[in-house]
Amino acid sequence: MTKTFDVAIIGAGIVGTTIARQLSRYNLDVVILEKAVDVAMGATKANSAIVHGGYAEPHTTLKGRLCHVGRQMFAQLDQELNFGFAETGSLVVTTEDDPQPLYRLLEQGEANGLTDLRIVDQEELQAMEPNLSKELKWGLYCEGAGVCSPYEMAIAMAENAITNGVKLHLETVVQNISGSKGNFVINTNNGLFQARYIINSAGVYADKIANMVGLEHFTILPRSGQYLLFARGSGEAVKHVIFGLPTAKGKGILLTSTIYGNLLIGPDASDRGDREDTSTSVERMAVIYDQCAELYPGLDARQFLRSFTGIRARSSTDDFIIEESEVAGFINVAGIQSPGLTAAPAIALMVEGILQDAGLVLAPDSTFDPYRQPIIERKTMRPLSEIKPLLDLPSSPEKIICRCEQVTEGEIVDACSRGIPVKTIDGVKRRTRASMGWCQGTFCRPRIAEVLNRISPEDFDTRFDIEHSGVNRVGKSELVDFLKTREN
Repeated sequence: MTKTFDVAIIGAGIVGTTIARQLSRYNLDVVILEKAVDVAMGATKANSAIVHGGYAEPHTTLKGRLCHVGRQMFAQLDQELNFGFAETGSLVVTTEDDPQPLYRLLEQGEANGLTDLRIVDQEELQAMEPNLSKELKWGLYCEGAGVCSPYEMAIAMAENAITNGVKLHLETVVQNISGSKGNFVINTNNGLFQARYIINSAGVYADKIANMVGLEHFTILPRSGQYLLFARGSGEAVKHVIFGLPTAKGKGILLTSTIYGNLLIGPDASDRGDREDTSTSVERMAVIYDQCAELYPGLDARQFLRSFTGIRARSSTDDFIIEESEVAGFINVAGIQSPGLTAAPAIALMVEGILQDAGLVLAPDSTFDPYRQPIIERKTMRPLSEIKPLLDLPSSPEKIICRCEQVTEGEIVDACSRGIPVKTIDGVKRRTRASMGWCQGTFCRPRIAEVLNRISPEDFDTRFDIEHSGVNRVGKSELVDFLKTREN
């Protein structure tokens, strides 16, 4: 007999993993089904990493009502799970003389419950951000906004959920769904899964999953956004998350420091892509570069490391879809574009309430452990002369595998022993930052492969080396040459 789970979650992005971790507090049998080789392989690993304030969406939308609620939960979650969160504050800035658009955002934020918003004038703005353009005249400051590491957050959620009894099945593609509430049958490439309830958190494929049970009231309209990431330390010139005024397609271009000190700029917005196209375009990147250079004249293309594209799961309703559907027991959590990362903890609470209203008994598990130890911690890089003796050690926990980010073999082994099979070099990258430095893995990728092949030869498979799988992504030389050619 196939085991019947209380809840099957389809999709292991930030929303699916956060829901799983929330449900792991109870005496439930929960399973996550994910088609990719790892968790956090969709928009979760390719977004702005911003913990938004909660003023950009009106209170009439779920996005507006859930963002601030989710934001208030981040500090506690980071204390428990150690995924990386910094409350940096954010600024929406403008060169216009009229600050009224900022006041409208302030009023919208206050309607959503924010109490940490205020307008700053040119003098205060320049004191807060001395490296930004002197042409900027007004800003909307949100004290509690910040940045996090979204893929590390999803990994932490999944690890902690697994610790508390949730089952995770990777490389498991849902092919069709039959049955009804209490006895859904999910047919996958890895066999059948039975569940009393289904949570559809499949990102850009959420409409396809909904179609499997006959639901056709929404469509996912993928919207791509490209980003430029710069070297460690480049983000120190920017103290807050910096936004231009929002547009009809979203919050607009931003620049921010990551929690590790890399400057990140973007995204743009294009509705012409498909659900899988994560290539980047030098022409689109140059537009992003120019727009950010207007805000931050010190932008330096020579510090550019890599480009990437995220595909946002924009729905035809242009809002979050969080509901028990017309098919009893089938819960849609769809259309989760920005501020989905920020709202994810609040979404998980909302889904918990929907399940309870639908008849699921939530009996607390007295053995629930909310804590998860970090894999890595933010650290100051040591001089090369100091770490050089550690580069060529025989296999040992102290051996440095990645010299740019100074990641040790012990950290890689730890990352691979936390309940989620790590089959790829890029899986190690997202957990430890190995290959995220100046050389972008030229030195360490073969060394990471050697460690993986030694500790889990049955799992390691270079076919899944996603970042080097032929996807066309603009590199440093192409961007620098394009900018120079255009100037000439």
